[in-house]
Amino acid sequence: MKVSLSEDQRAVEELFSEFFAKTSEPTVVRRAEPLGFDSELWSKLCALDAPAMGVAVEKGGGGAALADLVVLGECVGRSVAPVPIIEHTVAVRALPEPSAELLAGDEIATIALHSPTSGLDWGLIPAGAVARTVVGPCGDATVAVAAEPPGVAPANHACMPVAFRAFERDAATTLGDESVWSRALSEWQILTAASLVGIAAKSLDTGAKYVKSREQFGRPIGSFQAIQHGLADLPGLIDGARLLTFKAAWTFDTSDMSDPAAPMSTDVDDNEVNDPTSLALMAYLFASEVAAQVTDRVLHYHGGYGFAEEYDIGLYYRRARGWPLVLGDPAAQYQRLADQLFGAVSTDDVSRKR
Repeated sequence: MKVSLSEDQRAVEELFSEFFAKTSEPTVVRRAEPLGFDSELWSKLCALDAPAMGVAVEKGGGGAALADLVVLGECVGRSVAPVPIIEHTVAVRALPEPSAELLAGDEIATIALHSPTSGLDWGLIPAGAVARTVVGPCGDATVAVAAEPPGVAPANHACMPVAFRAFERDAATTLGDESVWSRALSEWQILTAASLVGIAAKSLDTGAKYVKSREQFGRPIGSFQAIQHGLADLPGLIDGARLLTFKAAWTFDTSDMSDPAAPMSTDVDDNEVNDPTSLALMAYLFASEVAAQVTDRVLHYHGGYGFAEEYDIGLYYRRARGWPLVLGDPAAQYQRLADQLFGAVSTDDVSRKR
């Protein structure tokens, strides 16, 4: 796996970094609250053909690999852009024949993160408030359901356009078996991890700038060793989360998921994990922790100002916690990862060991 960006990836980074810096300033993010969606920004993003960027060329898209989309995801996180480009990208990639409207971004798609409960209710869905097409699991199949989005979201800490969505079985179009959704879910985890890396990286930049300008006792607070040590801990965590996210994406790009005989080795004792699904969840959980830790420390160094609405760190602090929670209780996700890496343990086994 290469640890530096390719020429194409550098071009993606330059394009979207400049784009979001100009179009998704903090004033735009605040203006999009509480729904968390800016239709004008989405239209500008569509003009760059971003909604079709990750779709295969033969389907009418740009053919970008998942590792290329990780670069886009980090740019989204750096600006906490109020657009569902991650959910849309993942959902459209799962469709065998995406419509022209979806490729152009005239219609928004998203992914359900959980199997439906009784009554075919997918529960709370990211971007469900603005997405017309939802890709999700239904029994042993992956289906797509199109319906008018509600346009409103329940009040939530991170101002995300989430919504509860249910469907009728007759209205669902089958896309394939459950593996189609499973891959889409892993891709969502990877791209969300990338966005959380972006949140952490931008928050660290914000914190470093603030401690250089904020003075106490006649000198910048960044000159105090306690502040310096606190910030010095963070770049390694961010780089680690970024590397793990790229490894997960690279593994998906280079693995033949359709071949059951394809090698997907996992040797935890030797720190060797090459299973794409496990790596995706690892990247997601680690990036979530890193984003929470970085934003917490930077907000702390802002003092009381960190809680003031006019200071940008609050936007990042809330989203660092809210974006990961849409998947559910982190403890349950850690349990799921442990089962994947070490094998599931039944309650009977636990009782016998006691």
